[in-house]
Amino acid sequence: MTSNSHRALVLFLLALLMAGTRLNHFAVVPDASWAVFFIGGFYLRSWTRWAFPALMALAVLADWVVISHQGLAFWNHYCVSPAYGCLVPAYLAMWMGGRWLNHRYTSASLKALGSFALALVASVAVCHLIAQGGFYWTSANVVEPSFAGWLKNYSDWLLPYLGTVALYTVPVALLQWGTEQFSGTADSHHATR
Repeated sequence: MTSNSHRALVLFLLALLMAGTRLNHFAVVPDASWAVFFIGGFYLRSWTRWAFPALMALAVLADWVVISHQGLAFWNHYCVSPAYGCLVPAYLAMWMGGRWLNHRYTSASLKALGSFALALVASVAVCHLIAQGGFYWTSANVVEPSFAGWLKNYSDWLLPYLGTVALYTVPVALLQWGTEQFSGTADSHHATR
């Protein structure tokens, strides 16, 4: 399989994962969007210019479909506030975390595991700061915003979001490790750079 074929397959699988979990945003299966952008940044680094906007457009389209099927106008939904645009830099933070990890990755190792953990925690913390902070400070749904209220909200939701992202990224990391162990090289990673 060529590098472009690998990338196309990864992009297709990430789009399926995001659509499948975001379209059922209020279902039992948690939304994989943050993880999709992190994984995309790792595997689709050289396709960033168009893969990131394509996945971003898919996220917005999925939101529009879900909200429209609830019989609501897009801009009247609880989750859509003036901060909705903050999702672009928030998801970009996840993408850049994956890119940062990709740049430092040579093969599965304890060092790579540490880099993965650092990139994941930092990306989620920044993404959550932008997405949650934007919503908290600009949404009419927060009646009396305060720094203490924002900090409590941020800290209450950080670990659940980190857990959701880990739910999707850890199996991918294990698959990367297993593929390298099976093939004896890190070529599976380098083929998608």
